[in-house]
Amino acid sequence: MAEKRAQFGTRLGVIAATVGSAVGLGNIWRFPYECGTGGGGAFLAVYILFVFLIGVPCICAEFSLGRSSRRGMPGAFRISGARKQWGFLGYAAILAAFMILAFYAVVAGWTLEYIIDSATGLFRDTPNSDRHAQFTGFISGWKAVLWTIVFLVINGLVMIGGVEKGIERVSNILMPILFLILIVFCINSLTMEGASEGLYFLFHPDISKLTPDVVLGALGQAFFSLSLGMGCLVTYSSYFADDTPLIKTSMQIAALDTLVAVLAGVIIFPAVFSFGMTPDQGPTLVFEVLPNIFHSMPGGSFWSFLFFLLLALASLTSIISVSEIIVAFLVDEFRMGRLKATMIITCISLVTGTLCSLSFGPLKSLNLFNIFDFTSSNILMPLGGLGVCAFVGWQMRRSDFTAQMKMNSKVPAFIFDYISIGIKYVAPAAILIIFIAGLF
Repeated sequence: MAEKRAQFGTRLGVIAATVGSAVGLGNIWRFPYECGTGGGGAFLAVYILFVFLIGVPCICAEFSLGRSSRRGMPGAFRISGARKQWGFLGYAAILAAFMILAFYAVVAGWTLEYIIDSATGLFRDTPNSDRHAQFTGFISGWKAVLWTIVFLVINGLVMIGGVEKGIERVSNILMPILFLILIVFCINSLTMEGASEGLYFLFHPDISKLTPDVVLGALGQAFFSLSLGMGCLVTYSSYFADDTPLIKTSMQIAALDTLVAVLAGVIIFPAVFSFGMTPDQGPTLVFEVLPNIFHSMPGGSFWSFLFFLLLALASLTSIISVSEIIVAFLVDEFRMGRLKATMIITCISLVTGTLCSLSFGPLKSLNLFNIFDFTSSNILMPLGGLGVCAFVGWQMRRSDFTAQMKMNSKVPAFIFDYISIGIKYVAPAAILIIFIAGLF
């Protein structure tokens, strides 16, 4: 079966698709407001430390499990010789993927509305004092549902194309465009009058601001930003060729994912300081505060359009990877054709996505959006990450893990030891902290 399994066609495709699975709203939406409320440079320093101290070993654990088994979740555990009690982790990942797909598509749909509003000049014609009412009015109505449906249909069309002609081809197009937009935006932000103040806030680590909450926030951001614990990387690595160096690829993904987050900070914080805003605005920073800033800039409609296009592209690459977890599950476990699997997933997510979108309006009392968000992010993903590390570190045959890590690459002994210790001890301890903190 491994010989018949689809594979990414090129090394560039591996990097583009896998980085695309990690880069998303977590980098461009969540990181700036987490960094802003966490004190800027102090948060950034701890975040980068956790990405490489904990994130890279976790990525290697998921990669080794995926490529050695040539299966997605939960088949990877079974093929790797796991006992039956490990199987629930794989099914938990499938449940998490369904939940994430539903509520993530809602936020992704908001970006489409903001693209249209930017292009038509609605932002330009809306007074800054009306931004909050405009946003809450939009997300509580049926228009938001429509954009959720549009985004899920676009995602479904990509998934039908398969691994090489769908996921890889789209990732090879979208990721260069995403980085190009980031660079253009950074150049614009650096020319603003208050750019130096924003950059100082982002890159100057003020140790006095390093509280336990900031450290915990940076730890959680590092974990969730890399899409750990939900099976994306297990599934994608099952499509890796044998000549893909896993440790090197893990390092590259961590570095590029972090670079996107830092560039998002370079875009946003100079603009925030230039226009007299505060950086600790929280989740409203992108959908309420930034439109105010764009409105005040020369060519504001263009920059607003470009920014929300950036958000939409990042959202799409992430949603594709979440969908692939479920597609691979249906194809592997039920021998289902890819078209049928994609249609089933799309139909289910259209229903759950609609219900999540209506959580801001008619179904506010149920609030399925928050239920799905909390359950997947605070329970299922940490459990998944903890389970993968525990299995790879303590249950997987040492020879299989070593073979995967050293295949087609010369790994220095200290790097291999750092990865092994991280998987066995450091990452599980950190994830357990995230899990406990997320619950309470």
